[in-house]
Amino acid sequence: MSTATNDRLPARERLLAAADELFYEEGVHSVGIDRVIERAGVAKATLYSAFGSKEELIRAYLAARHAATRDRMTRELAARYHTPRERLLGVFDVQGESFSEPGFRGCPFVSACAEARPGSTTEEAAEEARAWIRSLFVDLAKQACINDPERLARQLVLVYDAAGIAAWMDRDSGAAAAARAVATALLDAAAVA
Repeated sequence: MSTATNDRLPARERLLAAADELFYEEGVHSVGIDRVIERAGVAKATLYSAFGSKEELIRAYLAARHAATRDRMTRELAARYHTPRERLLGVFDVQGESFSEPGFRGCPFVSACAEARPGSTTEEAAEEARAWIRSLFVDLAKQACINDPERLARQLVLVYDAAGIAAWMDRDSGAAAAARAVATALLDAAAVA
């Protein structure tokens, strides 16, 4: 790797870390690019050479958030739960762990989309994350031999979204337990149908 590449990688990582903190705490459009640059300790030209625009920095921030959530969920479900039913319900346990983390401010995708223009890269990045959670529920429902896995997945996504919003808006870290109870009832009803 060249010296220029080595110099750029740490600056890129610093920019992403600064964006992650500021965008999550205050909103992607509320935070000006100068604040991200200042927090990262880089020059403005570095941001533009690494990302090209603030919009692309927002996309990278959301992609990193999604990757972290996906990796954590995948790892925890595989390590802690043995059956498809346990994994379906375990999604809410893993989600709930983030509710009690310091600085929890809800779903970064909901927050970013609330500020986004229709058709923006923000909406595209959010849709990728949402598509993944939907497909996770569909796959787990299929593994659990549910007759209509798509229907159950749609219901569970609603519960998942509601849990995140309740945990943030109501400051209720117990929202995950309530969501798990609702998910259990939905799963039991789907298994009988």
